[in-house]
Amino acid sequence: MDSAPELDPELLDKVTNLAKRRGFIFPSAEIYGGFRSTYDYGPLGVNMLRNVKNAWWRSMVQLRNDVVGLDAAILGPPAVWAASGHLETFTDPLVDCLKCKERWREDKIDGVCPNCGSTKFTSPRAFNLMFKTQAGPVEGEGSVAYLRPETAQGMFTNFANVLSTTRKKPPFGIAQVGKSFRNEITPQNFVFRTREFEQMEMEYFVPPAEAEEWYRHWIETRFAWWVDLGIPPELLRRHEHAKEDLSHYSRGTTDVEFYYPWGWDELEGIANRGDYDLTQHAKFSGVTLDYFDPTTNERYTPYVIEPAAGATRGMLAFLLAAYHEDVVEGETRAVLRLDWRLAPYQIAVLPLSKKPELEGVSKDVLAALQPHFMCDYDVTQSIGKRYRRQDEIGTPYCVTVDFESLNDHSVTVRDRDTTTQVRVPIANLTHHFWESTAPS
Repeated sequence: MDSAPELDPELLDKVTNLAKRRGFIFPSAEIYGGFRSTYDYGPLGVNMLRNVKNAWWRSMVQLRNDVVGLDAAILGPPAVWAASGHLETFTDPLVDCLKCKERWREDKIDGVCPNCGSTKFTSPRAFNLMFKTQAGPVEGEGSVAYLRPETAQGMFTNFANVLSTTRKKPPFGIAQVGKSFRNEITPQNFVFRTREFEQMEMEYFVPPAEAEEWYRHWIETRFAWWVDLGIPPELLRRHEHAKEDLSHYSRGTTDVEFYYPWGWDELEGIANRGDYDLTQHAKFSGVTLDYFDPTTNERYTPYVIEPAAGATRGMLAFLLAAYHEDVVEGETRAVLRLDWRLAPYQIAVLPLSKKPELEGVSKDVLAALQPHFMCDYDVTQSIGKRYRRQDEIGTPYCVTVDFESLNDHSVTVRDRDTTTQVRVPIANLTHHFWESTAPS
């Protein structure tokens, strides 16, 4: 699919403003003027980002018996990055505009400076994207370390450890969620491209003869995951890289692309990395990184299929896809139609007034729901304004405790998307929500 529905040209600005105003994402160190392309995740953002990562972990690890988890170190010695090829090839072509002096990636500007329109630049030069630092108190070559630019290498260097401790055999995978760092020349588009970000990656080790089959399997599996969590299929497409565009290690790469306000762009990449990674690390470390199959008496170096997604980039896509504007009771409202599993709060408990008798019942309702759901509690302003506030942050359900609740021991449950309201006994409330959110 090469086309997509028309998007609101102000969509990115609306989502960016909502994110700041409601506490999803703040510019980092804002009281000091900020620090370019760094962001802090606020009370709502940290909940939603955790939900994105938890949904990925559930699908990739919890619901499978062929994938295990790992949490590898962020700092790594130069030898790891020499073996992986990052020291030599992890570069972007950097040019300087001769008129305004801004720096750009040559492959992203089509010969025209986005800042001033000039077409005169310096000759391109390679710029390594890794952050380099010193480990230990003594400066020198022996203490050089790098912040990882991806989470993948820790899974390759731990291949033998995982193989021996879990007794897994190919096909099996190692999954990891964690921070990565890239010294991007032109960070842009809010949290889409930043120097510090979170990745959700899985390395799936397979017999070489099965690599193409598993590559196709993971393309379809990962595409379906984004759709299942609420991104409309028409806002997604599969983009298979041409052979001349493949990374040096890749035998095939397909991106799941999302239709962002600036056009189609990568959401997740699925690559057939061949045996490049294990072969390289075996060569540089001197440690054997292959697999002996006792049933066939065959020894081989597994191929690797890698689905790699950005958690922060994915969260932005979910926010963009969920943002809608409609009219309710004659008023325009902004609403985030987030999937139940991703919303920062699943339920908001709203006492109709601040009277002690209502707040007492409301706190009891909150206490009953909190062990099962992430809940908000709001007593400020009119009930209508509180509904709009919860709609805007994506809360699927509001529970209103009113004066009638004191007599009938029931509450009003309001649905975010339909705005319909039903009366539910307090004693049945948890069960009601489990039924409402159960997969169809």
